[in-house]
Amino acid sequence: MLKRDRNRDRMRMLVMAGVFSYLLPLTSYLFTSCAKMGSPDGGWFDDDPPKVVRCEPADQSVNVTQKKITIYFDEFIKLEDATNKVIISPPQLEMAEIKDAGKKVVVELQDSLKPNTTYTIDFSDAISDNNEGNPLGSYAYTFSTGEKIDTFEVAGYVLDASNLEPIKGIMVGLYDDLADSAFKTKPMLRVARTDSRGHFVVKGVAPGTYRAYALQDMDNDFKFGQRAEMLAFSHDTFEPSSKPDTRIDTIWRDSLHIDAMRPVPYTHFLPDDIVLKAFTHEQTDRYLVKTERVDAEKMTMCFTYGHPELPIIKGLNFEADSAFVIETGEKQDTIHYWLRDTALVNQDTLRMEVTYMMTDTLGNLVSQTDTLEVLAKTPYEKRMKEKAKEIEKWEKEQEKKRKRDQPYDSIYPVKPLMPKITIPSAMTPDEKVTVEMPTPLVRCDTSAVHLYSQIDSLWYEAACEMKPVPGTIRQFEITADWRVDTEYSLEIDSAAFEDIYGLVSDIYKQGIKTKSLDDLGTLMMKISGVSDTLPLRVQLLNKSGAFVKDVMASKGVAKFNYVMPGQYYICAFIDRNGNGVWDTGNYDQDLQPEEVYYYSKEVECKEKWDITQSWNLTATPLYQQKPQAITKQKPDAQKKLKNRNAERAKKLGIVYNRDKNVKSDKKANK
Repeated sequence: MLKRDRNRDRMRMLVMAGVFSYLLPLTSYLFTSCAKMGSPDGGWFDDDPPKVVRCEPADQSVNVTQKKITIYFDEFIKLEDATNKVIISPPQLEMAEIKDAGKKVVVELQDSLKPNTTYTIDFSDAISDNNEGNPLGSYAYTFSTGEKIDTFEVAGYVLDASNLEPIKGIMVGLYDDLADSAFKTKPMLRVARTDSRGHFVVKGVAPGTYRAYALQDMDNDFKFGQRAEMLAFSHDTFEPSSKPDTRIDTIWRDSLHIDAMRPVPYTHFLPDDIVLKAFTHEQTDRYLVKTERVDAEKMTMCFTYGHPELPIIKGLNFEADSAFVIETGEKQDTIHYWLRDTALVNQDTLRMEVTYMMTDTLGNLVSQTDTLEVLAKTPYEKRMKEKAKEIEKWEKEQEKKRKRDQPYDSIYPVKPLMPKITIPSAMTPDEKVTVEMPTPLVRCDTSAVHLYSQIDSLWYEAACEMKPVPGTIRQFEITADWRVDTEYSLEIDSAAFEDIYGLVSDIYKQGIKTKSLDDLGTLMMKISGVSDTLPLRVQLLNKSGAFVKDVMASKGVAKFNYVMPGQYYICAFIDRNGNGVWDTGNYDQDLQPEEVYYYSKEVECKEKWDITQSWNLTATPLYQQKPQAITKQKPDAQKKLKNRNAERAKKLGIVYNRDKNVKSDKKANK
């Protein structure tokens, strides 16, 4: 029995040894295989985009009646941001269902199909392979419910009319109904959406005569119906056409080396340079947005649009007559009510009836009366506690000074009125000093404002004038005949200003040094391309695109004096109504926004240099005018096919031809 057990154990050991000897090379092979799979040289990468193998119904089919389209690919794919990237023409009032499923994309149209109509489903760059993300590229599927396919395309750009910024994602549509009312009563016929460059391509267009429009369609009805929608319109009509043409394609061996450049024939569709300038109407529907009291001394009413008749206020827990000093903005859409009486300032809640003009549901201005309760953001009790803490802190500081036999105060000082005085850091003769009062004034003694200039080490009083900025009650300007390379001293006597709460200003003194002519330059633009009789306002912008100064062109010349050295850009607009600011358009009044132009190059100004540039406003297309350096809407990074096989081939010393998928044993060019 014992011997039999020993034999059985010996047999088990032999079997296990055999299995181990068999598994050892297999395990080594598996480990080696795994290592190879993780290695960069384990095989050629999948750098190829997915390919369409078939469609149901077939692409370019005619007499189609089904509303479900299935597109099959040779590998697993993914669909990115279909809602924004996939555009269907004619536009679908009921949104289509678009989804990816393994190796296919399924589109189910919900609207009824129109007879004798070409349908285009433009996927843009939404499709890529699932594993590596290689983009299919610009892909569009087309079918027709009639006997033929319409193949024309029209293209162009949509720009913000105020600054020529490309507008991304705005809808562009065509109408063959040339009546002005069509844009407001009918949905668009064919549509596209702009990319990050503001560029659009409308596909599947039939022969005919069209107008193009742009619309930021907020209610998804494909027509202009809300004044808040950004839009662009043009009375220019066009007929789509095409011609044979040739372009040069560059074949890259790798990311740095060009393999070849070859001409490629293609069909050139026209027009391809439509420019639409988009704008938003001025808000004319008037209603009260909010009433707030951020500061205890001031109540603010914000309206969507101004009106010459200010609201009428009837106090319910205070006497409203003579209770306020009223401050309005230029458009009177924001109204500040400064409380005159400190007792009213200390009152946390103001209850009132407010009667004002508002727009009703029919678009008419009517009188509206609301009962409002306006609460101070910081209650009186909390303000008093904060002030008590401040006084306590001051008293402790004075007590420390007293114990150290240092000068100290026994009466808590009253804070003076502190105007905000802004003096340019690099003062030039065409600039001004601005003064902003923190609160409305009851007294402004401009005779207490003095300016002194230094001449040959002696100080002389120079003429200056302090005057309010028109349309404001707290803004002032100090102007003078500033001379270059001169030192000044701006001095304001104490108690020159007193506000409605009895606070008075302190003494003020500040030195000012104007720049020398040797530190400045002159820039002159000789302008052509538009009539000299048009009121052209030309603006100087810094390297960030921010406004620096402006001048009116005279006889085709705009001259900027006293320009600091640096890099600048130039823009201009035709100030048709002469109000000094750019004005938007109005569709109902057939009014286009004021025309805007940009000088397409950077201008460098230097010390003691007089720069002269010639500028033809219309020589460069509008969509190419604004310099990229100050364009805020940058182009999105274009999706590209990966080219890792070329890099791998270079390391292996062989040549990889992507187009022919050839890997040869020839040594790669260095």
